[in-house]
Amino acid sequence: MANMRLYMAPGSCSTAANIILEEMEETFEAVVINIPAGENRRPEYLAVNPRGTIPSLLLKDGGVLTDLISIAEWLGRHCRRGRYWPADPAAQEHARAIMRHVTDIIHGQGFARIFVPQAYGREAEQTARTMAEGRRIATQALAEAAGMLAPEGYALGAFSVVDPILFYVAFWADKTKIPLPARLLAHYRLMLGRDAVYRVLREEGYDPTQLGKAA
Repeated sequence: MANMRLYMAPGSCSTAANIILEEMEETFEAVVINIPAGENRRPEYLAVNPRGTIPSLLLKDGGVLTDLISIAEWLGRHCRRGRYWPADPAAQEHARAIMRHVTDIIHGQGFARIFVPQAYGREAEQTARTMAEGRRIATQALAEAAGMLAPEGYALGAFSVVDPILFYVAFWADKTKIPLPARLLAHYRLMLGRDAVYRVLREEGYDPTQLGKAA
C-alpha cells in the first residue's frame, strides 16, 4: 500500500488527525465518512473499524488504528523521526493525560451532550437540560485543561501531536460560543497561525480568518 488512509468527517475530532498528518507532510488519502447518512455503519467501513467510529487510520502495512489518541501517539513516534512526541517518559505520560482529558471529559462528557443530546433523552425539556449540562462540563473541563499546559507556547512547550487534539475542542468551543480560558485561547490562536491548520480548515469547509476572535 503506497499511502496511509484517514477515515474522517469534517469538523469532527478527526480534524486533529488530519492536522497531524498535514504537519508531518505525510502523503495520505482522506476518505470522508458521512455519519448523519449512516456511512459509518455500512459493512465496508465496519470492516475497517468494527466500532463504526472516526477517525480510523489505515497504515501502509495494512494495520488499522481506530482511536484518536492511538493515532496521534503512533504518528508522533513513527513519523518525522519522532520529533512531535516527547522522549522523556514523564512527558509522554503527561501528553497522554492531556489527550485523555480532551477525549474522555471535554469531548466524551461535555460536547457529546451538546452535539448529541438525544442520546441522553428525547423529550424537549430533557434535551435542553442535557445541553446545558454539557456546556457546564465542557467549560469546567476546558479550565482544567488550561492548567495542564506549559505556561506559554504549545501544550508541552514545543509543538507536539498533543496540540492538534487540544485544538479541536477549542475549535468546538469557538463554534458553540463557550468562552475559552486565557491560556487555551492563546494556544488556540497560536494553532490558527500554523499553515497546516489553515490548510486543513479550508479543506474541511471553514474560514480560519473568522475564528479565534472571541476573548
